[in-house]
Amino acid sequence: MVKTMGFPGRYEQGPGALKQLGRILTDMGRSRPLVLCDEFVARHLWPEVGTALQAHGFEPLHIEFPGECTHAAIARLSEQALVHSPDTIIALGGGKTIDTAKGLAVNLNVPIIVCPTIASSDAPTSRLIVLYDDDHKVVGVEFLKMNPSAVIVDTHVIAQAPSRFFAAGIGDAISKKFEAHQCYSAGGNNSFGTPALHTALMLTNMVFDTLMKYGVSAYQAVCRKEVNDDVERVVEGTVLISGVGFESGGLSLSHALVRGLTAIPAMASMLHGELVAFGTLVQMAVEGRPVEEIDKVARLLHDVKLPVTFAELGQNTPFTTAQINTMVEATLSAAYAKNMNPPLNYERLVNGLAAADNIGSRLTNVTSSVL
Repeated sequence: MVKTMGFPGRYEQGPGALKQLGRILTDMGRSRPLVLCDEFVARHLWPEVGTALQAHGFEPLHIEFPGECTHAAIARLSEQALVHSPDTIIALGGGKTIDTAKGLAVNLNVPIIVCPTIASSDAPTSRLIVLYDDDHKVVGVEFLKMNPSAVIVDTHVIAQAPSRFFAAGIGDAISKKFEAHQCYSAGGNNSFGTPALHTALMLTNMVFDTLMKYGVSAYQAVCRKEVNDDVERVVEGTVLISGVGFESGGLSLSHALVRGLTAIPAMASMLHGELVAFGTLVQMAVEGRPVEEIDKVARLLHDVKLPVTFAELGQNTPFTTAQINTMVEATLSAAYAKNMNPPLNYERLVNGLAAADNIGSRLTNVTSSVL
């Protein structure tokens, strides 16, 4: 059976990496780039990026991301972009800006360069486009034909962003070892529709080991707005290695649970990586891993201020039976939920939710009473 992996065409990372944007466009043979960024990035970072483009002979052009990645927003931006006849789209911003830029690149049939300004997820290297409605709810996932032509991660920019985003990136990536291996064990497919290559599984192991060793010290450095080798290692792990690992290795319960947790209003506004972090503890509990092993992961998450209890996710009152049913049913209906061996069911999931919350509650010295 043919197995598929995907990679960005080029990956560059380090302080000041955005200054290489013009050189990369030249290497790609591009001449008419168009940048998509939000209003904040337009004010604070676009002048620097525009100057870097001018230095290499490119006209500095940008349009603004309206705030949500919807079909309608992508259609409107496509009309704006056509005025400039771009031959490359550049995403400069966070996850939703990146997803919208990917949609724009699909509509215009041009390559995309992704320049994340936060390291809150591993989306930059992937083909995935997560779409929302105007109420900020996920309505579907679409795909680029190919992975981004280049991903440029300026770690100086990453370190200036709020540390909560950096922690969320750790939360999103820590799950991939468990998810990819469960997907493989259950006979599931990756995002290319094929079983995972063993290389993808090895990458997810590498991400986990990197985060367990360097995650806390890197987070502390980012809290000080510093870039050091630990930060570089963790960003490489959360953006590049985790991105290739999840797309080519597959996902499982930790990500399926995002659908369930966000079905409860009190938890719906948490960052994606914060939800996945707690979901990792749940998946480990459902797998029947030793409490000592789950404790080690929970301590890492706690040390970088990621949620390890329902209370820290925003659920401060006991769940009603209806809420439990809603959360479990939404999780079980997610496509990734089937990538568990043995198959997931209502009882195992509820027990795993309770076990994860209890472990986190012991760590935070708070009595669990919500489930």
